[in-house]
Amino acid sequence: MKLYSNKQKWKIGLLFIAIILVGASLYVSSKIVNEVAKRERERVTQWADAIKKRAELVRLTNNSFEELRKKELNDMQLWIDATKEISKNTSLESQQSYDLPLKIINRNDDIPVIVLDQDDGVSTYINLSFTVEDIQNELPGNSKKEAEQIFTDSLVKLAYSWEKINPSFTIEVYEGLFMSYFYNDSRNILRLEEERDSLFQAFNTELIENTELVPVVLTDSLKKEVIASNLIEGDIDSLQLSKKLNELATENQPIKIRFADDEVRYVFYANSPELVQLQYFPYIQFLIIGLFIFIGYIIFSTFRKAEQNKVWAGMAKETAHQLGTPISSLMAWVQLLEGMDNTKDIALEMNKDVERLSQVTDRFSKIGATTQLKDMDIVHTTRHFLDYFKTRFPQKVELTFTTSDEEINIPHNAALFEWVIENICKNAIDAMEGKGKIDIDISRVNGQIIIDIKDNGKGMTVAQQRSVFEPGFTTKKRGWGLGLPLAKRIVHEYHKGRLKVLHSEIGKGTTFRIILSA
Repeated sequence: MKLYSNKQKWKIGLLFIAIILVGASLYVSSKIVNEVAKRERERVTQWADAIKKRAELVRLTNNSFEELRKKELNDMQLWIDATKEISKNTSLESQQSYDLPLKIINRNDDIPVIVLDQDDGVSTYINLSFTVEDIQNELPGNSKKEAEQIFTDSLVKLAYSWEKINPSFTIEVYEGLFMSYFYNDSRNILRLEEERDSLFQAFNTELIENTELVPVVLTDSLKKEVIASNLIEGDIDSLQLSKKLNELATENQPIKIRFADDEVRYVFYANSPELVQLQYFPYIQFLIIGLFIFIGYIIFSTFRKAEQNKVWAGMAKETAHQLGTPISSLMAWVQLLEGMDNTKDIALEMNKDVERLSQVTDRFSKIGATTQLKDMDIVHTTRHFLDYFKTRFPQKVELTFTTSDEEINIPHNAALFEWVIENICKNAIDAMEGKGKIDIDISRVNGQIIIDIKDNGKGMTVAQQRSVFEPGFTTKKRGWGLGLPLAKRIVHEYHKGRLKVLHSEIGKGTTFRIILSA
């Protein structure tokens, strides 16, 4: 029989086709993933270029502001020098007093200026963005005098806050009278700075702080300081930075970007969630397909087994029906022989064979039907079969039977159980090629009945041991491969036990074990 080997070939062929399909799918998926990864790398590079342009814009803007501040500083210095020159020729009693310095100051229509005397009294101010009226409107409960006092105090505080940004100038206007000039950036500079900050904020929101972009970190050349990133601050603090950069580097190789001739920056980035999901998609797809295939296999296997069961039952019942007629005829001939002289011994042996045929018929009739198990001595059942079978064994086959108990009662069907022993013993005889030894041992172990059938035949390979109970598998040229599968079916399905190959070694023999629950 080549049924099993042909089935194996089909399985291998289908497996090979499945591997080709899986490989092709993985190749296509991998190609798509690589394309997506390439585009993400290009996006990260564009992000880094935008950071580079932002840094250049900041540098250019800061240089421009520095130039403007220098110009304003020069203007203020010019005004102060003019005030000093005028003050040299003016006495304390002079009516001119502050007129000329104020005229010079008043020419300024852009730079905010506050002039304080040595007692922090407000001498004058110009180009401020708020007035006493504004304070009165904000604090309507205060009197005009109180509002003026609040305004004056605010000017003093504002003047000293400006000094932190731009240097103040102190001159001696008259002997014993000192004036300090405080100024802030001009309104043009402040307006330009607001527009710059608004532009940078929009840039940060749209690009740097864009959480929809892949996780990105831009570091300095030493990879110690973060220049820009769209990660959560907790992920890039000083303690977690090195660990986070290592994680990103394992996903993608950092991109090296040169900001200037002597400025090198590194961009670390991770894969987007979409790319990660895309990488796992083929495996999820295969899992789902495999699940459907497995479910389909279970369903078809169930149908196939049900169909096989019908075939087994139909074949067995038909065999029993066909054997019935010749057995009846043989029984009549046996009775006739028993009535003749010198034929009683022949009739006795023939009667045994007829009984055996009747038992075989009874076995086949039980296949596919509800099997009744009776609580009987399994040692007696086994010994009864061996007593009949010994005289029909090859003369060069030695059979030994041992048991730990002379009587072991267990629910079983005697006719079917003898069939199991017969099939295993016949396979052992075939494996020994009609010459060898068969040992049968029955014992009770931990509430289970153990029946070992051992031969010293040619043994089996590991592959043969895995397939020996498959219908159609046989090592004989003219075998059908149904004996051992039928024996396993009887033990597993009818007696709720187990039949397995306990041990087998090439050239030394095989041991089958039957395990029944006591």
